[in-house]
Amino acid sequence: MKQVLLKSGGIVVEEVPAPRCLPGTVLVRVDHSCVSPGTELAGIRGGAVPLWRRAVAHPGKLRRALQVAAGEGVSGIRRVARARRMAVQPVGYSAAGEVLEVGDGVDGVCVGDRVACAGNQFAHHAAVIRVPRTLVARVPDGVSLAAASTVALGAIALQGVRRARPTLGETIVVVGLGALGQLAAQLLRAAGCAVVGVDPDDGRVKLALALGVETGIGPGGGDPVDRVLRLTGGVGADGVLVTASSSSSEPLSAAFRMCRRKGRVVLVGDVGLALERSDVYVKELDFLVSTSYGPGRYDPVHEEGGIDYPLPYVRWTEGRNMDAYLRLLASGGVRADPLLEAVFPVDEARAAYDALERRAPRPLTVLLRYPAEPVPARRAVPNPGAPRGRPGRVRFAVVGAGSFARAVHLPALQGMADRVEIRAVVNGSGHSAHAAAREFGAAYATTDAREVLADPEVDAVLVCTRHHLHASLAAEALDAGKHVLVEKPLALTPDELERVRAAAGARGGEGPVLLTGFNRRFSPFSRRIAEILGRRSGPLMAAYRVNAGALPPGSWVYGPEGGGRNVGEACHFYDWLGWLTGARVVRVSVQRARGPAGGHPAADDFAASLAFDDGSAATLLYTALGSPLHPKERVEVFADGKVITLDDWSALAVSGARVSGLRTRVPDKGHRDEVEAFVRAVRGGGAWPIPLWQQLQAMEIAFEVERQLHDPAAAS
Repeated sequence: MKQVLLKSGGIVVEEVPAPRCLPGTVLVRVDHSCVSPGTELAGIRGGAVPLWRRAVAHPGKLRRALQVAAGEGVSGIRRVARARRMAVQPVGYSAAGEVLEVGDGVDGVCVGDRVACAGNQFAHHAAVIRVPRTLVARVPDGVSLAAASTVALGAIALQGVRRARPTLGETIVVVGLGALGQLAAQLLRAAGCAVVGVDPDDGRVKLALALGVETGIGPGGGDPVDRVLRLTGGVGADGVLVTASSSSSEPLSAAFRMCRRKGRVVLVGDVGLALERSDVYVKELDFLVSTSYGPGRYDPVHEEGGIDYPLPYVRWTEGRNMDAYLRLLASGGVRADPLLEAVFPVDEARAAYDALERRAPRPLTVLLRYPAEPVPARRAVPNPGAPRGRPGRVRFAVVGAGSFARAVHLPALQGMADRVEIRAVVNGSGHSAHAAAREFGAAYATTDAREVLADPEVDAVLVCTRHHLHASLAAEALDAGKHVLVEKPLALTPDELERVRAAAGARGGEGPVLLTGFNRRFSPFSRRIAEILGRRSGPLMAAYRVNAGALPPGSWVYGPEGGGRNVGEACHFYDWLGWLTGARVVRVSVQRARGPAGGHPAADDFAASLAFDDGSAATLLYTALGSPLHPKERVEVFADGKVITLDDWSALAVSGARVSGLRTRVPDKGHRDEVEAFVRAVRGGGAWPIPLWQQLQAMEIAFEVERQLHDPAAAS
């Protein structure tokens, strides 16, 4: 399918795989999409700014760059810079079309329905889009799909009006008569307000007057503040909506000055925010910011999880605002057609953006039009630039093309070109799969993992998705006869783990290799520790401390896709301690921190003690309470009169023996060595890099720790 993308600071149209329909979502064939004259142009301009300038302009980004340099050296900076150069971003957030498919759990929408969609994560400029039900609204009869494609702009304008709380007969000023301002002015007029429109473009003022604005103030109309005061008998406006786009703070300052005492100013557009206290304080004004389409915006539980806010308590959500706007279009209370000043075929998207950037006068709204005939949506797209396959190589399909896969695993596979071929890249977002396939030389990109499981030219599957898909993908790949390297965790629940156990053991150890991404045991530091301990004469004691740092409360790690930090991350450390002893765990006990946790889940702070059947004992101290400036990981191992300390996988020291430690310039947690071990096992057969029982044991420990963390009676 055709999709418009932002690449290297410019607009391109590329053929990418179409998305799959998922539970809670709707698959839509797009008829028209609406180009935002403000938000999208700002993103394009920002994408063209060199990295060093962005870093200097944003100190936070500069600090992160310095942290990368400290942790990974100059090569890390080069990696980040290359990733930014190669990055491909989807654009667009407002579209309308016809429903192709409806996912499980979706009500109120059927195949063939005409719908309008919103959301910059979903409603892209693409021939086919996948959108959560909460951001899909049915288009009433009599409303064209071209007009309906402005639904996001309409909902934004409507939410701004709601924030202003207009009442019948009030005078409300709209500062900025672009597309948002024109729609907001019509909405206010429909609400029974006297509307004053202000804009430096005389043509836009005339259009607003034609659409019902009572008074327009253009470039020749004198000082807008003075005009508003005269129109209101010196009292001032009851409210002002600022829908302008400007780096200057003057539009906002003027809005304050033209308001009456106790008036309201609502910021909908993007202007400077250098406020003068006297502008606001003397009149005791209310200054409000309107966030996009309405309540629910930027809440993943609502938008992606499909959990709606109850109508009696939240009357107008973003979806209900979309519905209300479309009904106003149907009734004639709001007219969008006069704003649709330019329509371009999707293949001419670059010209559409150029029109917004360079044409004078600039069109209020630009639409992209997609072919009317339904085109079969291809979910696999070949990469013509891929190198030709050569015999004898392990042919990989990489499922999940997120930042970790692109920064770690895909470069590692690419660096083994003498033994490895990247056959396919799979990702839920077609543009991401397509971009990764081109960057790393895969033969094709797809949004459907079933494509690679059925591909006889795929030998091994590397699973790098979010955690909730690991077990099912690993089991299905093993059932399909593919070798599997799956990032940790191997599973999120005991039932999922049993499914993997059954798939891995179905051929009695003669089947494909399964390796969970417990990379730390493959680090050169782990190998050095094994050499130092040699054949130890007795049990060992080990303490593993993880200064994990806090995650945002809404992070996906805490939701059903992540499973929490104990299962999702701490399984790493349970595996490493199991590798260190080489023994089976016989007892697990947990102590959790009590009291306020500083805004993060209390289950992020715990100590897990492990007893092994060889008499060894180990403790994992995992916490988010510490400072991010302190090193993340420290290990101490006590055995046979020796003490081994390992700091952040970059410095190993030994006391009690005349042996050397190990130090590296940057941390080495064994990621590349892990992939090397997997490729050797696939090519040469023999023992798996990690025995199955140890892979399962790490997850079983995590599940027992999880049980005790959430059962106070079980925790010691």
